Amino acid sequence: MRKMLAAVSRVLSGAAQKPANRVLGASRNFANDATFEIKKCDLHRLEEGPPVTTVLTREDGLRYYRMMQTVRRMELKADQLYKQKIIRGFCHLCDGQEACCVGMEAGINPTDHLITAYRAHGFTFTRGLSVREILAELTGRRGGCAKGKGGSMHMYAKNFYGGNGIVGAQVPLGAGIALACKYNGKDEVCLTLYGDGAANQGQIFEAYNMAALWKLPCIFICENNRYGMGTSVERAAASTDYYKRGDFIPGLRVDGMDVLCVREATKFAAAHCRSGKGPILMELQTYRYHGHSMSDPGVSYRTREEIQEVRSKSDPIMLLKDRMVNSNLASVEELKEIDVEVRKEIEDAAQFATADPEPPLEELGYHIYSNEPPFEVRGANQWIKFKSIS
Repeated sequence: MRKMLAAVSRVLSGAAQKPANRVLGASRNFANDATFEIKKCDLHRLEEGPPVTTVLTREDGLRYYRMMQTVRRMELKADQLYKQKIIRGFCHLCDGQEACCVGMEAGINPTDHLITAYRAHGFTFTRGLSVREILAELTGRRGGCAKGKGGSMHMYAKNFYGGNGIVGAQVPLGAGIALACKYNGKDEVCLTLYGDGAANQGQIFEAYNMAALWKLPCIFICENNRYGMGTSVERAAASTDYYKRGDFIPGLRVDGMDVLCVREATKFAAAHCRSGKGPILMELQTYRYHGHSMSDPGVSYRTREEIQEVRSKSDPIMLLKDRMVNSNLASVEELKEIDVEVRKEIEDAAQFATADPEPPLEELGYHIYSNEPPFEVRGANQWIKFKSIS
C-alpha cells in the first residue's frame, strides 16, 4: 500500500512539475532584437549598396524561421508524395533556397508583385497561400490553389503571377507588370525572377532594354543555384557575373543563403525602383539540394560531398537558428517546438491533399476567362463539348 501511495505521489508531483517547467521556459528573458553583420554585396553601377549590418527582432526571427522550415518540410513531403506516385508530372523543388523566397517577401509589401519560373512552391507559400492549397494542387485535387488544374508549375495568388513553365518567358511578363505599376501611378514594384539557366536568353535582354528605356519599377532577380538543369554555370556562360548582365542597369550580387542579406538587398532594390530610377538587377547566389526536377537524381554532375558541404556550412535555416540562439533571441527548445508544429501542419495538409477529390471531367473547360458568360468548348473531337464557366 505504501509503495502504491509513493508511486501515485511521484506521478502527481511529476504532473505538477510539467506546467511549472513550461512557465519557467515561457518566463525566460529573451532579447527583443539583435544586430548582425551581413555579407557586403558586390555592386555594379552603384556607388552605395545595402547596409552591412542589420537588426533582427525576435518576432521577425521566429516568423522567418517558421516560414523557412515550412517551405523545407513542404518540399520534402512533395518529394515523398512524388515517389509514391501521388504527385505526377513535372515537379521542381526548392529546398536549400528558402532564404530567397522568405527574404524577398520580408523586403517588399504585400501590394508589390512577383513572378517566377517553375521552381515556385516556396514563393506561392510566402505570397500567402496555405500548405494545404499548395499540396492539393500538386496532387491535382479540387482544393488546390488552381482547382487541381495547374499542378507544380502553375500556381497563383494575389499579386503572384506564377509559376511559368516556359524557360525565361516570365521575364518580359514581369516587365509588363512593372509597366502596369507605373502606368497606374501606384508606388509598387515587380520582382521578376529567373534562374541562371535562363540568363542567356535573348528575351531577357530585350526586357532589360525596355525596362531601362521606360524606367520601369522592375527588380530583375537571377536565382543562381550554380546549375542550369545538369550544366554548371561555368560550362554554360562566358560570364558568370549575372548581376552585371544588365550592362546599363545597376546590379548587385547577394548571398542568397542568408535570409537577412536577401531581405536588406530586396529593401534596397525596392527603394531604388520606387524612387523613379528605373530597374535594378539582383543575383542571388544560392543552392538547391534536390536535382533540377524529380527526374534528376542530382548527383551525376556534382558530388554528394559538394551537396553535404553546402548543407553543413551554408544551410539557410541552420544559419538563422544559430544566430537567434547565440544572440538570445530564441532557445533551442522553442525552435524545436516550432519544428514539431510545422511537421504536424505538413502532415495534416498531406492527408487533405490525398483525400480531397479530383475535379470532375465536366469542369475541364471552366475558368478560361475570369468574367465571361458561359460558352461551349470543343473537346478532343467535334462531338465532345465542355461548358466553360468563369
